[in-house]
Amino acid sequence: MRSRFSAYATKQYDYVLNTYTREKQEGLTLENLKQSADGTLWFALQVTPHSAQETTSDIVEFTAFYYENKSLFQLHETSNFLIEDNQWRYHDGTLHDDCGKIKYGRNLPCLCGSNKKFKQCCATKLR
Repeated sequence: MRSRFSAYATKQYDYVLNTYTREKQEGLTLENLKQSADGTLWFALQVTPHSAQETTSDIVEFTAFYYENKSLFQLHETSNFLIEDNQWRYHDGTLHDDCGKIKYGRNLPCLCGSNKKFKQCCATKLR
C-alpha cells in the first residue's frame, strides 16, 4: 500500500498500473490513471494496523490525504490485495463514508506525522 501511495504522490503511474491485478489492469490505461489524478497532490498516508489472515490475499485499511483545488480531502478505503506472480497486487476496495472534503485545524499535529503543527508543515503546500 505504501509503495502505491508513493507512486501516486510522485506521479509514477506505470508502477501504479503494474500493481493492479491482471483482471483490473485490463480496464485501465496510463492515460486513465493520469487523468483521474490530475490536479491532485497526495501528501500523507495512515495505514491501520492489522494482522495478516491469509497467505495469498490480505486486507489493508488506510486513509490518504490530498489537496485538490486548494481544498483538503481524505480517501478512506479498505483494500483487497492478492498475490499474483509472487507479488502483492491491488484488486479492489471499499470506500468508507468519511471520504471527501475535510476541515482540519491548523494547530493540530500534521497529518504526515512530522510532529509539527499542520499550519507549519503540509498546510504550506496549499499556497
